[in-house]
Formats: sequence, C-alpha cells, structure tokens
Amino acid sequence: MIKATINGEERHFDKQTSILEAVSLLGINIPTLCNDKRLKPCGACRLCVVEIKGQPHPAASCMTELKDGMEIETATPKLEKAREFNLKMLAQSYPVEAFEQFPEKYFHTLAKEYELDATDFQGKTIQSKTDRTHPYIEIDMSRCIHCNRCVRICEQVQGRFVWQILNRGAQSVIVPDASPQLKDSSCISCGACVDTCPTGALEDKSVIRYGTPTNWTKTVCPYCGTGCEMNVGTRNDKIVQIKPAPDAPVNHGHLCVKGRYAFEFVDAKDRATEPMIREKDVWKIVSWEEVLEFTANELKRISAKYGAQSIGVLGSARATNEENYLAQKFARVCLENNNVDCCARVCHTPSAAAIKTMLGTGAATNSFNDVEFANVIMICGANPTENHPIVGERIRQAALRKTAKLIVIDPRRTELTKYADVHLQIRAGTNVLVFNAIAAVIVEENLFDADFVRERVSEFEEYCEFIKQFAPENVAEKCGVSAEDIRKAARIYANAKPAMTVHGLGMTEHFQGTEGVMCIVNLALLTGNLGKRGAGVNPLRGQNNVQGSAQMGCDPANLTGSIALDDGRELFESVWNAPVPHEKGLNLLEMMDSASDGNFKALWSIGYDIYLTNADAHETGRALRSMELVIVQDMFLNETAREFAHVFLPAASSFEKDGTFMNGERRVQRIRRAVSPRGNSKSDWEIICALAAAMGKGEHFDFHSPEEIWNEIRAVWKASYGITYERLDDHGLQWNCFSESDAGTEVLHKDEFPLGKRAALKRIVFAPTAEIVSAEFPFLLTTGRTLFHFNAGTMTQRTNNAKLRPSDLLEINPSDAERLSFKDGEIVNLQSRYGEAKIPVHINDKVKKGELYATFHNTEIFLNQLTGAHRDRLVKTPEYKVTAVRIDKID
Repeated sequence: MIKATINGEERHFDKQTSILEAVSLLGINIPTLCNDKRLKPCGACRLCVVEIKGQPHPAASCMTELKDGMEIETATPKLEKAREFNLKMLAQSYPVEAFEQFPEKYFHTLAKEYELDATDFQGKTIQSKTDRTHPYIEIDMSRCIHCNRCVRICEQVQGRFVWQILNRGAQSVIVPDASPQLKDSSCISCGACVDTCPTGALEDKSVIRYGTPTNWTKTVCPYCGTGCEMNVGTRNDKIVQIKPAPDAPVNHGHLCVKGRYAFEFVDAKDRATEPMIREKDVWKIVSWEEVLEFTANELKRISAKYGAQSIGVLGSARATNEENYLAQKFARVCLENNNVDCCARVCHTPSAAAIKTMLGTGAATNSFNDVEFANVIMICGANPTENHPIVGERIRQAALRKTAKLIVIDPRRTELTKYADVHLQIRAGTNVLVFNAIAAVIVEENLFDADFVRERVSEFEEYCEFIKQFAPENVAEKCGVSAEDIRKAARIYANAKPAMTVHGLGMTEHFQGTEGVMCIVNLALLTGNLGKRGAGVNPLRGQNNVQGSAQMGCDPANLTGSIALDDGRELFESVWNAPVPHEKGLNLLEMMDSASDGNFKALWSIGYDIYLTNADAHETGRALRSMELVIVQDMFLNETAREFAHVFLPAASSFEKDGTFMNGERRVQRIRRAVSPRGNSKSDWEIICALAAAMGKGEHFDFHSPEEIWNEIRAVWKASYGITYERLDDHGLQWNCFSESDAGTEVLHKDEFPLGKRAALKRIVFAPTAEIVSAEFPFLLTTGRTLFHFNAGTMTQRTNNAKLRPSDLLEINPSDAERLSFKDGEIVNLQSRYGEAKIPVHINDKVKKGELYATFHNTEIFLNQLTGAHRDRLVKTPEYKVTAVRIDKID
C-alpha cells in the first residue's frame, strides 16, 4: 500500500504507478498533450508537471513514479501559469482557422480551458504541408505540434515505423517513410495515428466530409474472429467515424483498417433494403406480409411433396448468437429436420471436430492475452498480420521485444517469417507429415513432459512406437523442407515452455484438415502445453461470429453448446416444448450433393454467399439451379441471389441491431445498434420469428428482444448460464461460465478434460491428397485473404478499401515468371481441372518455384471457379489450399 498526499488530502494506492495515473484514478485531471495510455510516457509536452515537496523543480507526472510519503500539488498558480505559457507558445505557429473550425479537438479544448482565443493563434494552413491522397486520412502538418504521438503509436502499438522524424529541434518535421505521400508509404491504414493525434494534423476524411460525431455507441467489429470492441460515432443517423474502445480486453485500444474504416457498406448505393420475389427472372418488390406468406407456403409445399429432408437452413457468421440460435431452432422445430449448417463447414469445422474429439471441447483452449505469456508461438497455416491483424501485431510485438520465439509453418513466406526463429516452408498438403515429424523428434530426443504425460495423457507407449516412422529424415523431402529445420522447430517448441500454437485455414482446408489439427493437439499433449497461461491450441477463427454460429447449433450433428443431438434432446425438448428430430441431418456440402442428385429442393441461406465462396463453383451452381426455392437473406443481392434466388429478404447490418457475438477465444460480447436499419430491412432474428409465425409455429418463437433469446440460450447451454446481458455491459465474458458469480474461463483444461483426467494421443496416418500436379497442370495453387478485404468482399469491396487493394492477385515466383515471360500486373488465364479465371500476376519471392498463391475477394475474378471437389475426409470441408493449375498468356 502506497500513501501519498495529493492536493492536501491523504490518499492510498494499492499498486505501483505513475503520479499521472494515480491522480487520474482520483478523478483529478492533469492536462497533457504527448500522453496516451497506450504509449510509453515521454514527458515531452511539459504540461503534466506537478510540484513535489522537497524537489526543487516541477516533475513530469507521466514519467515520475508515485512513492510512499510523497506530497504532491497538481494545480498551483505557478503550474497553471506555466501551462498557459506552453500552450501559447504552441499556438503561435498554429492555424487559427483550424482552431475555430474544429473546437472539439483536444488541443483546442485545452487552449480554451486556459483562456486562449483566436488572437493567440498566429499560424496559417500551408498547402505544401497537406496530403489528401490517402483514401481515408487527410494530413495537414501545419497543425502539427510535435507531440510525436503518431510516431510513437505507429511503433509501439502497430509495430511499424511509418512516421519518421527528420532534422532536429525547430527544423524537425514528421513525414511518412519512403514517400512524401502517405498512400505510397508502408502505412497499412490502421488509423492509430489519427486516433491519437490531439490536433487534427491527421484526420479522418469521413469526419471532414460529414462532421464530428454527435453520438457514440460501443459495439464489436463485424469482420474477423478477433472480436475487437469499437466505438461507433454517428451524426444524423449515419456512421461518420469508428474508433477503438480504449479499454477493450481483446484489442487494447487498437483496430485494423477494416474495423477502423471499412464501414461505408452500410450506406452503399446497391444496398438491398426491400423484400423481393423473383417473377419470370425479374425481381419484384413486395411487402413483408407478402414475402413471408409466399415463402411459408413454398416451404410447406416442398416439405409435403418431397419430405422434410428436402429443405435446409444455413446460419451466418455475420449474424448474432441469438439469430443463429433461432436459425437452428427454426430448422428443427419448423422444418422438422437437422439440415442446418453454417460457414464454419468451409473453414474451422475441422478445428472444432479435432479439438472436441481429443480434448472434449471444440474451441480455443486459451486466450489472445496468452500471446504475452508465451515463450514460444508456433504459427501453423495462418497469416495473422493480414487475416487477424490485431492478434498478428501482438505476435509481431512479442517477436520484436524478444519475449517469444516464433516458429512459422506455412508454404508461403508471410510477414511474420521475417521474425521467425525457424520457418518451415512446407509443400502444401503435407501438414500431417511435418507435425508427425516434429512429434517424432520430441519422442526420440525425450523432449516430452514426463510428468504431464504420466498424469494427463493416455496411449503414450503405443503412440511412441507409431511415431518413429515419421522421423524428419524419412519425410523431409516430401514436405519440401530440411530434416534439421524440423528438428530445430521441435526443440524450440518443446524446450521453451510455455508454448502456444495458433492455426488458420492453412491447417483445416485440406483432405486431412481435421487430422492435421489433431496432430497439433498431439504436440500440446506431449509437451504439457495445455491448461496453463501462454500455451494451448488456438484456432484463429475467420469471421466475427463463426465461433458463435456453430456453437449455437448451426450444425447438423450438434445442438446449442456443441451438444450432441442425443445428449441434449431431453433438455432441449423440455425448453422448446417441441421434439428434436432424430433423423441424421445434412451439412452444407451434403445439401449440395443431395440437390445435384435431385433430392434436396429448398435452401434458406442467411448472410452467406455460398455460390461465390464454396469451392468448385460450377458444381455449387448446378446444385442451386436444381432447387425449387432458394431464399437469400442478406444486405446485398449477392452472387447467390443474383443467379439462383427466388426470394430475397433484406437484413440489417450488425451496426443496426442488438445482440451478441462470440470471438475466437470463446468471449461473448455485446453488439449494440448505432444507426437505424436501412429501408425496410430487419434484424435476422425478427425475420426468423416472423417466418416461423407464418409457418404456424409462432408460439415457439415469441421473442421481443435479443436478450429474451439469449436467456433461452442460457437455459439450454449450461456453460453460458452465468453470462447475462447485464454482466456484458462493460466487457465480454469467456465460457465456461456456469453462474452469475463465475468470472468466466480464460484457460480451459487446467486440471482435467471434459472427457476425464486423461486425453489420448491420436495416431494419424498420412493420406496424400488426390489433387496433384501434372504435365498439364504443373503449378500448385493455394488461396487466402488479404489485409484489406474480407472473404467474398460483400462489405469491403463497397468501401474505399477497394482503392487500397483494387484486385485479387496471383503471386508467382520470379523464376517462374521469367520462364513464362510474365510481367508484373499482367492479366493471365489461370486454369485447373475444374474451371478457369483471369487474374493479374504479382511477381515476388513469397512463394517457392512451382507454387502459386491467390486471394479470392473479387466477384469479377471469381477464383472459386477453379478450386476443386476434394474435401476433408472426416467433416467435408473443401480443400481450398491445394489445387493443381496451369497459367496461360491471354492473346
């Protein structure tokens, strides 16, 4: 306990802190211009100085540690006079028009607080210091007061060095690296510099265009599965600015370019906001009453004619937990089948299946905060700095600060490979081989955790005998890496505990996707890297609520809470007052197969463009074309709707409704309505309830708010019972959370697994994919996302992110490009055994010779026309990551 006297009053503090932090806890405001809680203090502005008894000169409170017995004064006349003088010195060269035009800027409000007025501001806007070339950020360095917060936040939070200080003293200037224009620099457009700037020298163009926000709403980002909390600024019912929530436990006051800036899709010109029915290939706008009656009658007709198994529902990773819960309940109660799935099927269902099979819970074992506790981070088939940028930057910072060693296992040279202690640049499709080889080293060299194995692991002896055959020297050539590098990775992972793994779709979208993840779990079991901070097996979930959509029961084999149908039947039937169907349900891929066979006749797709995103688009198109009823519920007429839908139901965006999302670390968080639904669009939950009523099942869907739906979820899923809307007001909670006094669970499996005290090692035999290169198709293509876009581009392509990344690109090694006489940017024809696409070439050495990489966000390029029909052999996830192709010049 620290005792100090602050402004004549004795105060007590229970932890070591700076004077500035201590007095702020008391509600005492000390002005500062160079300080930001996200940054290391620097004491440059000299506004936060305080008087400390016994010290001859005022001290910068941000830099001075509070000590027991201190007597501190924060606002004596002398201090206030010095602050006024410092502000007037800054104002002398500051443009008066900025002071008058933007009164809300912190520097301006502080100046007014010290009674400065327009006469104190003598500077002018200098056009040569302005830069308006960036799509989102406007720069006016005549408003720069050299607090250097932009420089520091770029370095300390984002881990970049975009802003550079040139010259010294009065001659110093701050400029972007590599170019006088920000758009041509190494900036990745996270907006942190704008967020911290106290003057508007760096400003969001949206604020200049639409005005300063008048209302702020805390919600959650609609993009990746990190689940960043954000404050949405609105004016006249329009989003004009988004800022990171400063106290968010997930993103710690930071956002990426998508969360920070890619919100203009809400008011995109082609936003579809009216219910529609297609008549003779022409969309007809109708009322909600008419569209619901038509849809209900068609569903009844098809069910009566072809049977209940002929209809299915797809939940949405962009919908809330509550809405996905209702989607699966609709399938089971209204359609009387288990034909319900979601986009987890094409991404991380292998992760959930693998981890649930081996450990008992199909979700991340640890939390994003464990990045800061880990001594080793092994990144498997993931590119976090582009696909999960906030988590990626935390990993990057851990590497820069040398707090963690990095192992990267990826066929492509990603950004984090620059910081890796070892990069296993394996051949795509050899995941099982390389992870078995790492396990073989751990066993051979006795690197396993003997105590953990003895207490928590079974089938160890059998596994040790099995794994010998995968010694690195036996498999390295097939993997495309050296045996010594495999051994190096194994030693780093096993020796420098705690070690955590994070993995992405480069692990799951394979013929052996589920089994590949099982191999990662084996490594964690062997080394005792489970049940502790800084460790675990952690899938980086791709979409904002893909974890939630599956967890809510949008899965043909599982009810809410990932509870098997037979295990949960009694409880769910008692809560629903309706039977849970017994017949085996179809997953998404099985629905497509059944439709192609002529047996599946109707599909309700909620927030999911399956035609654009499924692999082997030609077969998906054939399946959709054979259906008698395709219902698309979305914000836009997506490609599925344009080509195949009979009914369109306009859905509200996440900014236009309330509810909860669940991020990749099992954290349930509140989303809140910031603007009104556009046109006649409705929240997904409202649409589901209305259609259920039209089907004659309204009594099972008599909900009036998302909170009512959530409370029913709590009743059927005991691990969420302690999570209430009231408790979520400040921050999210991680399940398991069994009671309202439960703080939630950051780390699973501390003492035992849901399966029991021990978990068994799995002996995974390598089974090569049938998708192989040939003389006709000599290149191996893998696909993935880019920083600036998100999946099918439904949202980001309707924002200025399209200017930052105008097109998908095909990455090719320089030697291959030279041999084929390709120039950078040249559009080529990319062809596989399944289809073709035209795409620009980008020449770099991120991929090895004979291998290619492409993104898949542009509808015009439509890359999934050439991905294939091979699937994970356990859960049917498409094998997006391995496609044999050839490249031809276009005449």
